[in-house]
Amino acid sequence: MELYELKEEQEKVILVGVQTRENDDTEDSLEELKELVKTAGAEVLGTVIQAREAVHPGYYVGTGKLDEIRMMLDGYGATGIVCDDELSPSQINNLERELQCKIMDRTMVILDIFAARANTSEGKIQVELAQLRYRAARLTGLGNSMSRLGGGIGTRGPGEKKLEMDRRLIKLRISQLKKELEQVKRHRQVLREGRSRENIMTAAIVGYTNAGKSTLLNTLTDAKVLEEDKLFATLDPTTRILELPGKQKLYLTDTVGFIRKLPHHLIEAFKSTLEEAKYADFIIHVVDISNPQREKQMFVVYETLQELGVEDKKIVTLFNKQDKLQDAETIRDFKADYIVKTAIKTGQGLEELKEVLEKILTENQIYLERILDYQEAGQIQLIRKYGQLISEEYTDRGIEIKARVPQNIYGKIGGR
Repeated sequence: MELYELKEEQEKVILVGVQTRENDDTEDSLEELKELVKTAGAEVLGTVIQAREAVHPGYYVGTGKLDEIRMMLDGYGATGIVCDDELSPSQINNLERELQCKIMDRTMVILDIFAARANTSEGKIQVELAQLRYRAARLTGLGNSMSRLGGGIGTRGPGEKKLEMDRRLIKLRISQLKKELEQVKRHRQVLREGRSRENIMTAAIVGYTNAGKSTLLNTLTDAKVLEEDKLFATLDPTTRILELPGKQKLYLTDTVGFIRKLPHHLIEAFKSTLEEAKYADFIIHVVDISNPQREKQMFVVYETLQELGVEDKKIVTLFNKQDKLQDAETIRDFKADYIVKTAIKTGQGLEELKEVLEKILTENQIYLERILDYQEAGQIQLIRKYGQLISEEYTDRGIEIKARVPQNIYGKIGGR
């Protein structure tokens, strides 16, 4: 079954990009945009790239390039164009007037995908807030363009019925949604504090979209999170507990995938979700090593983490999809404290990953040796729950134990 069962005519679009520097990543970005557009349910008929010193302030591309785009629209029977950057209201208006077709940009496509993927009430609130912020800034420019097909990209999801609102009503709705998100944020904080009281460390799984984050969570914890070979298959973060071979426990939290040019509206709206990485004890960074753009994707992930204020955390980088790797080129991640080569779907490298995770947990624990009186035997359960019981021996003097425990548990263990 297809993700979208569109009743309206399928949109057929031309992709348009502007290359402002020689040998920049415009072509790669348009390839990614093509996948985004396909995920949103439209068909890509052609691509136009213009080399310019800067994006045209009025038309995005130069006025001479409009003739080429107009000919392509007519020749291919396309219904609209999708520009690879976020357009201003005047650019939308000018392009719509000149080309007489639906005008879309990268942000609109990503918002549309997020709208279709949002399943929980939190996700729907976040998506609608991002949509309304985007539309409030472009209310005038979107009017004619949106009415051309009566549906399609940009008109799906929780924010659909809000499109005709005037600025005043949109502002009121944004205010209401922000209050609802504050409640969500407080709820997340309560959950985090609850996990903190359990003295169990948390690792946030981050990575470029479609790198294998959900597959990792499912494989390690049987989380049953949706896995698809599509961009942004999952939006809502999922937290599951992982019991390691040494009986130590760790919380794993899956997060929304990152992508180049991730719209600022989305980062703001999804901050409470993305901040799971900020409050985690350390980071598991999943990289699709088979992707030719892997190094640029790694850069985008670290850039986004920096924007979220995620700093000074231990990082475990998984170079995933080793089974699909076409060359033997050496790839490094100088920001990583540990690197593990994996093929998550086949299980390759997962035992090594568990060893690394146990090592990190152990590094944050204190070694102790105690002799417990037999009436203090209940403390052994405390050690088993929050630490690692290395050995226990029942003697005439009491229970001799060797263990590793978190610092805040260390003082609670009696004995002599």
